Amino acid sequence: MQLGTRWSVGDNPPAKLPAAVIDAVHGVEKELAGLDHLDTSAWRWTLTYLEGKPVVELDDGTIIRYNAEADTAMVTAVAE
Repeated sequence: MQLGTRWSVGDNPPAKLPAAVIDAVHGVEKELAGLDHLDTSAWRWTLTYLEGKPVVELDDGTIIRYNAEADTAMVTAVAE
C-alpha cells in the first residue's frame, strides 16, 4: 500500500484521480451536506494506492474503491 495524500471534506480531490472516483467523492459529500445535524468540518479524506489502484477513505470509515476495468467507483458506507 502506498500513501497518496489527504484533503478536507469540501476541498477538491486530487486531479490525478479517475473521474469516477472524483464523482463518487462529490456524491458522498453531497449526501453529507444534506445531514444538517452532522459536523464534518474536521473530516478528511485519505488517498492510498492498493495494487496501483486508488482507495479513498473518509474519517467516518466510508471507503471508495476504483475498478479500473469497468472505470467505476464503488462506495462502501459505514452502517449507522
